Amino acid sequence: MGTYLDDIVTRHRVRAASDTRNWRERMEVVVPRSSTFAQSLRAGENIAVIAEIKRKSPSKGWLAPTLDCVHMAALYAQSGASAISVLTDEDGFGGTLQDLRDVSAVSPLALLRKDFTVCHNDVLDAFDAGADAILLIVAALTDGELSEFHALATQLGMDVLVEIHSEGEAERAVALGSSIIGINQRNLNTFEVDSDHAAQLASSLPSHVIKVCESGLRTPDDVATASRAGFDAVLVGEHFVTSNNPGDLVRAFASIARS
Repeated sequence: MGTYLDDIVTRHRVRAASDTRNWRERMEVVVPRSSTFAQSLRAGENIAVIAEIKRKSPSKGWLAPTLDCVHMAALYAQSGASAISVLTDEDGFGGTLQDLRDVSAVSPLALLRKDFTVCHNDVLDAFDAGADAILLIVAALTDGELSEFHALATQLGMDVLVEIHSEGEAERAVALGSSIIGINQRNLNTFEVDSDHAAQLASSLPSHVIKVCESGLRTPDDVATASRAGFDAVLVGEHFVTSNNPGDLVRAFASIARS
């Protein structure tokens, strides 16, 4: 049985196969820039909060269908978030590249394009829309694709958040030379959150790697647990966008000291 990730990645690969744009020609007119994403995650004595703009979930449906991404980005910045993640997958998550462009035009924070990168043009689209970093999901890509997309993003001056779920994926991410690794606490098959497994994975990573805890973070205690496990940052979307007081919640999460 395939996971929701398999279905989404298949859809994105079908889309990429019909994309006739020549990414090498696009590179000829690119002026690289310097990303502040990694720097933002390292700054300060507290856990860095990557606050996500997320309208929908493949497993839960609509979470915040009327969410105004520009307003939410401003709220995140005012409340102490270190960076913003913008989901740009439309079918599964209700986001678009225009959301990223709109947020990029007004936000002072570093931006992550959260999507399912499967081709070179995806990397360039993120750059053109104002992203400081892209997401590469190890489970969705071959070693060759990981290497090529990581190298392209680096050439453009962007950072890369490499997401893993297992020991084998951790080894692949480390072999890639990843400097930012996100550990998704959610099991792709059962959707259950396993913070103990995430902690074990975090402890296996080199000390220089920025470790990001993803999924299942609902309370400041959850963030404190992640901090004790060695995480430098947390990525939170669903709980913020469904909260009646997202600003207070961001502030509470961002107040947790790094262990």
